[in-house]
Amino acid sequence: MMIETRPPHSDEDHPKVSFGKVGVIISNLGTPDATDYWSMRRYLNEFLSDRRVIDYAPWKWQPLLQLIILTKRPFSSGEAYRGIWNNERDESPLLTITRDQCEALKASLKNVYGDKVEVDFAMRYGNPSTKSVIQNLKEKGCDRIVFFPLYPQYSAPTTATANDQAFRTLMEMKWQPSFRTVPAYYNHPLYIKSLAASVREAYANLEIEPDILVTSYHGVPIRYLKEGDPYHCQCQVTSRLLQAELGWSDEKIQVTFQSQFGPEDWLQPFTVDDVARLAREGKKNIAIMAPAFSSDCVETLEEINEEIKESFEEAGGDTFIYIPCLNHRHDHIEMMADIIKNEAAGWL
Repeated sequence: MMIETRPPHSDEDHPKVSFGKVGVIISNLGTPDATDYWSMRRYLNEFLSDRRVIDYAPWKWQPLLQLIILTKRPFSSGEAYRGIWNNERDESPLLTITRDQCEALKASLKNVYGDKVEVDFAMRYGNPSTKSVIQNLKEKGCDRIVFFPLYPQYSAPTTATANDQAFRTLMEMKWQPSFRTVPAYYNHPLYIKSLAASVREAYANLEIEPDILVTSYHGVPIRYLKEGDPYHCQCQVTSRLLQAELGWSDEKIQVTFQSQFGPEDWLQPFTVDDVARLAREGKKNIAIMAPAFSSDCVETLEEINEEIKESFEEAGGDTFIYIPCLNHRHDHIEMMADIIKNEAAGWL
């Protein structure tokens, strides 16, 4: 429970402070506040100005971003978001799902630890901001915080930038809480079992079993791999472990990469091209999932389920099955709780 009292050995007129709780923050990529031009521009400007995402020299990148990209891209991105927008709550699906994950995780941890834990969620870009959430938990008496970037596979433009933003907040605080970051969990047994369960459940409802399962991961430039980023290797490991968990042969599953941006060489094969190749080679029924995303978002609901699906069907494909992200599945939430229990050892 939170304790509000004066620090030990302080004078009687010293203001009371709150301490004694453990905070848990699940951190996701982010979301625009709305789909209009200026909301999209603010969001894209924050995202594409992050040196972890685009690491070109600012003098070279910022004129291109501000004068060209941000005059056009908010329109196309806004259109993509409008196609998947949660109109009932007037928010993006990523925000809805992350909030649902937070509520489910809060209930799970409360069953074990009671009021010792405060659980919240933050976005790297957009709202609720990482800074506001850390400050709010500190005010609630959390003097220890477990920060959980929701990226199974580590990469500098995802896990690292989420941690960076949290550390920037700590740098501004006179009294920092103790702070632990959750490492990549690409090979965690419960994560692999959750992925496999989602595949089995999807296949159980199909009349025709897919010829192949495409595991589509968000792409990064090949240069990142050469500079030491482990993302590509961890994606391969995740799919190999998923294949083993399902008991499948090599030809039943493959790895591809999506969401290329800019002129550099990116990790291949490209999902949008590879599904078309599969269709032309006679694999007319495929399933596809996105193991690098913990929550469905514009890259899955719009890019995979519309653009990539269209590429497959135009090449002659018949059946395209999208298997949703783990979202707030019970086994996914229990995986998060298990990881938090491990990372908070000694605190809880």
